[in-house]
Amino acid sequence: MENSRSYRYRVVDVFTQEPLEGNSLAVFPAASGLDDGTMQRIARELNLSETTFVFPAIRPDCVASVRIFTPVREMVFAGHPTIGTSFVLLEEGMVSGGAEHFVVEEKIGPVPIRIEPGPRPLIWLRTPAIEYGRAYDPAVCANMLGLGDRDLLDIPPQCVSAGNPTVFVALKDKEAVDRASLDGRGLRTLVGADSAPLCVFVFAATPDGAYSRMFAPLYGIAEDPATGSSTGPLASFMMRNGLASRAAGTRLVSEQGTKMGRPSFLHVLIHGDNGKDGIEVGGYVTPLVEATLRPGI
Repeated sequence: MENSRSYRYRVVDVFTQEPLEGNSLAVFPAASGLDDGTMQRIARELNLSETTFVFPAIRPDCVASVRIFTPVREMVFAGHPTIGTSFVLLEEGMVSGGAEHFVVEEKIGPVPIRIEPGPRPLIWLRTPAIEYGRAYDPAVCANMLGLGDRDLLDIPPQCVSAGNPTVFVALKDKEAVDRASLDGRGLRTLVGADSAPLCVFVFAATPDGAYSRMFAPLYGIAEDPATGSSTGPLASFMMRNGLASRAAGTRLVSEQGTKMGRPSFLHVLIHGDNGKDGIEVGGYVTPLVEATLRPGI
């Protein structure tokens, strides 16, 4: 598609209060006129974990429709793009002034957003419904990660999803998390030819929550500095396996991206015992870049 229009975009760092940390996101706040193929090419060109494109909402209860692309495919839902795009919607005046609750429309459906006011707003999303899938052989997962069987806790790795299927592997300590290195061929063998792409999330429980890393080569992301879509399922998995309190009001923090030099802090709030009334994931956003792209050049 040839497109001679100019499209303004913002780059923000999500799940951090420091520039050049957290997880970078490009947001096109007025993307009308871009087709699917051009959006995918732009996401590949910018080569961030995700790029979002904002369109007028179709649903009357939503403030905007948000499309999310990695460098290689479109996502139905993702956490840091949802948080980062919500920040841009607020800054661009696309949400009623002072609104502390609104809803964005994504492929997975409506995603509720809550703003916790402060000198810098803490932006929360409500995690979509969490589903549990198959468990995996711990020895196979350990080998895939270049680890030994003794590096894993005695908890079977399992696929858990809030839109993006993710294999959670509980490790004994931070050192094991930092030593993990995903073998792409091993992941493809684990997934199988006919299965949906999987992410692999390794973590160790900490007094505050978790120390984490996430690998998603099948989405074109070797390692993700911060994965909001996996953090709600992480909290659920930890509660189910006795690694976190199940009490209503429990707060956790998942530290992710530190190993790759992009420290990110993902806040979690449990609503209802064992999260029966929902799990919120929140974070701060730091603006970084304003630019213009002309895809027709």
